[in-house]
Amino acid sequence: MPTLHARRPRLLIVGCGDVGLRVLRELHGRLPVLALSSSPARAQALRAAGALPLLGNLDDPASLARLAGLADWVLHLAPPAAQGAEDRRTLNLLRALARSPRTTRLVYASTTGVYGDCAGARFDETRSPRPATDRARRRVDAEQRLRWFGASLGVRVSILRVPGIYAWDREGGHPRERLAKGAPVLRREDDVYTNHIHADDLARACLAALARGKPQRIVHACDDSELLMGDYFDLAAELCGLPRPPRISREQAREQMSPMQLSFMGESRRLDNGRLKRELRLRLRHPEVNTGLLAGA
Repeated sequence: MPTLHARRPRLLIVGCGDVGLRVLRELHGRLPVLALSSSPARAQALRAAGALPLLGNLDDPASLARLAGLADWVLHLAPPAAQGAEDRRTLNLLRALARSPRTTRLVYASTTGVYGDCAGARFDETRSPRPATDRARRRVDAEQRLRWFGASLGVRVSILRVPGIYAWDREGGHPRERLAKGAPVLRREDDVYTNHIHADDLARACLAALARGKPQRIVHACDDSELLMGDYFDLAAELCGLPRPPRISREQAREQMSPMQLSFMGESRRLDNGRLKRELRLRLRHPEVNTGLLAGA
């Protein structure tokens, strides 16, 4: 856990889902935390986790007025809307924060999908984004707005580009669920490199970025593993005592899989996480998926 300010800053978590709740667990009450949620039904769970719930909807700018001048630090974990090439939710959030500037640090969880297909290349954060889907274009739009916001108002903005998040206790976020359904993966000659981060390590990366992130800086929030997707699922099957997934060709995948599944299987890259270790000084609890996959089982 990084050393925090002597005067405890007030943290606002926007989009306090699974990763946000893990951030709260890592904090152990050491910061006053507000959590923005559009669902009144989540208020009790957020209070139990140690946050003061705030009702607001990123799609409704009027509901965000109370955020002005409210928090020193902001952790933005909310995804964009499901349509369009712009992220209006991030725009609405930044407009609300700018009305009464108090925020000095902001961390945004983006996605490594902004790079598009890189044909298995290994690279660092200096590579330019080439988004191939509207989903990734919305993330690029959010990143650009956030960096402009930081540079214009003197806010230290850190952007974490996040790959596949997994954890045993993360709903829909562990390969055993896919393996149990017998879902196929690509044969080796068609396979792609994928990147991963354990959800607990991502929560710690968020806190490290709040404490140590450089202004307007992009950081790969990923572990050290470099695995083809099929090898990742084979390893998970071995560790969990499940059958290995069937292998199919890319042509067969086009017939059997949804467009979203195909988009993940059409992008191959290997990410350098040097900045995560050098600049944020984060020591991963699960640097390889072979330890993280069974953690908490």
